[in-house]
Amino acid sequence: MSGTSLDGVDAALIRTDGAQIHEFGRGGYRPYSEAERRVLKAALGRWPGEGLEEALSVVQRAHAELLADFPEAELVGFHGQTLAHEPQGRGTHQLGDGAALAEALGRDVVWDFRSADVALGGEGAPLAPFYHFACAKWMKADRPVAFLNLGGVGNLTWVDPRKSSPEIPGALLAFDTGPANAPINDLVGERLGLDCDRDGALAAQGEVADGALELFLEEGFFRRMPPKSLDRDDFSLMLDLVRELSDADAAATMTAMAAAAVMQGMEHCPSPPERLLVTGGGRHNPVMMAMLAAGIDCPVVPVEAAGLDGDMLEAQAFGFLAVRVAQGWPTSAPATTGVAAPVGGGQVSRVGSLVV
Repeated sequence: MSGTSLDGVDAALIRTDGAQIHEFGRGGYRPYSEAERRVLKAALGRWPGEGLEEALSVVQRAHAELLADFPEAELVGFHGQTLAHEPQGRGTHQLGDGAALAEALGRDVVWDFRSADVALGGEGAPLAPFYHFACAKWMKADRPVAFLNLGGVGNLTWVDPRKSSPEIPGALLAFDTGPANAPINDLVGERLGLDCDRDGALAAQGEVADGALELFLEEGFFRRMPPKSLDRDDFSLMLDLVRELSDADAAATMTAMAAAAVMQGMEHCPSPPERLLVTGGGRHNPVMMAMLAAGIDCPVVPVEAAGLDGDMLEAQAFGFLAVRVAQGWPTSAPATTGVAAPVGGGQVSRVGSLVV
């Protein structure tokens, strides 16, 4: 998995039949270099055929290098690098060539997970909810729980583990909450040359500008009913709203924006979750976590509190989804992406041939 934060590639082993989690394996991480990150950032917003050869080379090389360290993997789920996401317009674009990766690795690769969902009217995102359902079952949860992924964009999954399968009505509700780490990363990169506000250190020194926060929450996205999804740069106005603030106040305000977006999203949960389990890089930001805990009525804890690995959950999810695709099972449903009916996305590239 290579996310919109553009920090690098995660890989993780999982043993599964596509329905249940049988065993978690080890994980690995291959960071993007500064030069690679610049190439990928310059490619954001581009579509196939728009001069992406250098960016494709970065994506393919990084994934091949990391996956070479996992020779025991029988099947690879390859998400690719999201460059553009416009589900009600031009579609969705995850840069990457799964067929070429399969040939390089000598193993079957499942990829292009989102296109089929979008073609059937879905948002194409988020796609981890079916895995979150399996995680709730693995945890032996007996009441609704919610998972919050704070990556470049935030997304929320409400799960009722009492249901028998993820695609049936009432089992899941999922949607993007709003921007999360991406705009904060852009802010500190633009102003200070940093890749992120590590441990929320900058935000901790600042004060939230309430006026900017109120203007942010007036965005039409927050009035839309879920399911709904975002492109990484849909909220580029955030930088304009904090342009006149000091570095610390700008970081504090943007962190509050991300947290407030989640609070608004929690109002859509069909019933109050027992707890909110936070995954992704945002859970390492104590300022973000404190803001969430102060504004949400249930306990807000890292997924590690439930025995899960928040650094590898997304990578595990696409391994899990790869098995579902290979089985011909759905990977999204109306309540997770707004698709017309449960659908299994993805292409399976077998060594020497392509099977869709």
